[in-house]
Amino acid sequence: MRKSYTKIYQRNEKVIPIFYASDENYLPYLSISLDSVKTNRNKKYKYNIHILHTGIQDSKKEVILNMQEENFNIFFVDVNEKLKEVNNDLQIRDYYTGATYYRIFIANLFEEYQKAIYLDSDTIILGDISKLYDVNLNNNLVGAVTDMVVSAHPIFQDYCIKGLGILPNNYFNAGVLLMNLRQFRKECFYEKFISLLKEYKFVVAQDQDYLNVLCKDKVKYLPLSWNTMPIGGENKIKPNLIHYNLTLKPWHYNEIPYSKYFFEYASKSFYYQDVLNELNNYSDVKKQRDQQMEKHLIDLAIREINREDNYIKTREDNSCLSLDSFVRRKV
Repeated sequence: MRKSYTKIYQRNEKVIPIFYASDENYLPYLSISLDSVKTNRNKKYKYNIHILHTGIQDSKKEVILNMQEENFNIFFVDVNEKLKEVNNDLQIRDYYTGATYYRIFIANLFEEYQKAIYLDSDTIILGDISKLYDVNLNNNLVGAVTDMVVSAHPIFQDYCIKGLGILPNNYFNAGVLLMNLRQFRKECFYEKFISLLKEYKFVVAQDQDYLNVLCKDKVKYLPLSWNTMPIGGENKIKPNLIHYNLTLKPWHYNEIPYSKYFFEYASKSFYYQDVLNELNNYSDVKKQRDQQMEKHLIDLAIREINREDNYIKTREDNSCLSLDSFVRRKV
C-alpha cells in the first residue's frame, strides 16, 4: 500500500513547487527526471511536484506516486477543464501535443504559489534545484536560459528577429522556467495569452514563441548550466541540468552528448527495460521522421520570415533589426 506524505504546511516552512506536463507516453522519462530532482535536492526544504495532464490512468500514476517520500509530495492535476477554454485555438505540429501549453495555466490554477519551477520531462537535474528556485526574479516574469538551438542556427536567428522582433540572444528556451506567478497574475498574463492566441498562430515553436513575445524585456537570464542541451556536443560548463530537447533523445539514439547522465538515473528506474527496448527498436522509419521534422521546422521558420503578414510585420511598432546588424553587434 502506497504511503501518503501529504500534510498541511506551516507558514514558516519553505515549499518549492515544481511542475511537469505529461501524457502516458512520457511517464517513463518523467519518472527518470523526477528521480534526478529527488536525488539531488536539498532535503531541508519541502517539495510539491505537480504533474499536469488530461487523462492518465490511475494504474499508470501509481509508479510515479510510489516515488514519494517525506517532504517530497507528488500530485497529478487534470487540466482538461482549463484546456477546453483554448483547445480549438491551439497550434499543434509534429510530435507536440497540447501538453506543451499547460505551463501557461500554472499561475491561474495555483494561486497559493508566488513562484514555481517548470521542467520538461526530457530533463535530468544534476544540481540542487532549490538553488534555481532561490534566484531573485524581482519583477521579471520568468527566469530562463537562452535557447542553444536558436544560437546555433542562422535561420532561427533570422526568424527571431524578423518573425518575433526578439534578438536571438534574448530568445529563451521554455523547457526550464523559473516562473514569477505573482507577476503573471498581476500583469494578467493568461488573458494576454488568450488574446494573442486568437489574433496570431505561431507555428514554429508554438507556446515557446508566445512566452517569448509576451515576456519580452521581463526575463531574468540564467546561466547556461541550468538548461544545457546536447546540440554541439559537450562543453566545459559543468551542467546543473541537461535538457534533451527536440530529437536529441538518448532513448532514441546512441552517443547523444550527456547521455551518461540520463542512463545513470534510467538504470535505477522501474521503466529501465522499456527505455532500453525503445532505444534498441527505434526504427529507421522513425529516424527519418525525425530528420523530416527538423527540416520541417527550418522550412516553417523560413516561411514565417517571408510572410508579408507575419507577427512582427503587422505590429505598429515595427522596429526589428536585420540579421546582419545583429551579427555586427556580436562582432
